[in-house]
Amino acid sequence: MKIEKDYSLRPFNTFGMDVRARTFIEYGSADELRSVLPIAGACLHIGRGSNLLFTRDYNGTVLHSAILGREIVSEQGDEVIVRVGSGELWDDFVQWALSEGLSGVENLSLIPGEVGAAAVQNIGAYGAEVADVVATVEAIELSTGQRRTFANADCHYAYRHSVFKASPIEGEAMRGGIAITHVTFRLSRVFVPRLSYGGLAQAMPPHPTAADVRAAVVRIRQSKLPDPQEQGNAGSFFMNPVLSEQAFALLQERYPNAPSYRQEGGVKVPAGWLIEQCGWKGKRLGRAGVSERQALVLVNLGGATGEDILQLAEAVIADVKATFGITLRPEVNIIGSEKRDACRVGLPS
Repeated sequence: MKIEKDYSLRPFNTFGMDVRARTFIEYGSADELRSVLPIAGACLHIGRGSNLLFTRDYNGTVLHSAILGREIVSEQGDEVIVRVGSGELWDDFVQWALSEGLSGVENLSLIPGEVGAAAVQNIGAYGAEVADVVATVEAIELSTGQRRTFANADCHYAYRHSVFKASPIEGEAMRGGIAITHVTFRLSRVFVPRLSYGGLAQAMPPHPTAADVRAAVVRIRQSKLPDPQEQGNAGSFFMNPVLSEQAFALLQERYPNAPSYRQEGGVKVPAGWLIEQCGWKGKRLGRAGVSERQALVLVNLGGATGEDILQLAEAVIADVKATFGITLRPEVNIIGSEKRDACRVGLPS
């Protein structure tokens, strides 16, 4: 276990903000986490910061899971249950699963962050979400130290949402009050390709394998998304809005070629397309900018502060609202700003 004072969080946020935590605690087991809860006080639980924007130093305790481990715990027919530590890097887990002959997570290749955060955020890409494969989530309740296990249905998964981001649930403020220690996944020995989203089918050989899907997803993501090591960013900054059929029909009247994906509950429209139509792709506002590769990504052009990124985000939101009547919602968790309720409590990423 590591306990540090006045600790730089630059390695723990992909925007590259040089902010500091008053106290930083990294734990390697559920018991270690429970042992420090009495001294942690007000705390922020983070992963690798691939979905965080810090706007200032954090005047409290930052917790980080270093719980590792990947193991097959049971097999029944083609179904395989795998238990993974929350501190494992997500893409390392995906690669390991394929090396073990397991499929179900290949569409989620190259998504940054850690396994615990994946279960909080319900990460998704190319027609798949982590909710599709989560069996259970093991956690510690920070206020009491109590161990809890959530079945998939208990997680209340929806688009980029889970019970761990909601408040209240079962009379409790779950947001920020739960630390995930392990996630169990339901994977398969039989590969069933999901190729309907994002042009994946066109990138496949005649008889694709799970490895082929992973390779294609990695290739596409690398071509579209800037490397945070070269240009600070947190991937997709905004969620894709889901419109009602009526609202989408109105949009289509003005923009007949507007891209869309029908799903339960409405029609999803790419936020990147909306932003690009407003002329923001490749544009900058001071030291912050919109990526030239993908308009959904806001980037640190060098020396930007969290407030610089936030001001750019607000300008983009205002422009899209004025042009389309659609309000974009950040996917990134903003820490340290009083401008939104969502900024008050941090989430793992």
